[in-house]
Amino acid sequence: MKIQHTLFVCTTCASTWKEGKRIGVSGGQKLLEQLLHVHRDWDLQAEFPIQSVECMSACSRPCAISFTAIGKYTYLFGDLPTAEETLPTISAAVLDCASLYHAKANGLLPWSERPELLKKGILARIPPLPQ
Repeated sequence: MKIQHTLFVCTTCASTWKEGKRIGVSGGQKLLEQLLHVHRDWDLQAEFPIQSVECMSACSRPCAISFTAIGKYTYLFGDLPTAEETLPTISAAVLDCASLYHAKANGLLPWSERPELLKKGILARIPPLPQ
């Protein structure tokens, strides 16, 4: 049986706010849209869906994404840039790292194996629930 994986993307990260209301499109939403675009042609598309999340409580370290799967460590990354010109590079690095995560039985992502853009900005590595 294949394990279902999920890539969570915070859509409220890097938002501009005025009087308690979000103005325009957030950086997280832009990142999500770029990830969804490249995800369509990704080999692991069916096994590793992308899910948007309104807030991952990493507001001081936007933009945030997370990899999770049953029986594996969960990773939370932040500080992902969302400038338009960086989105294709960031999205490719995220999916490269997701591929590595998918291939690891326990989900552990050694620093030396991660794509350069995901070597920094790790916010949490949460152990799996005991089975």
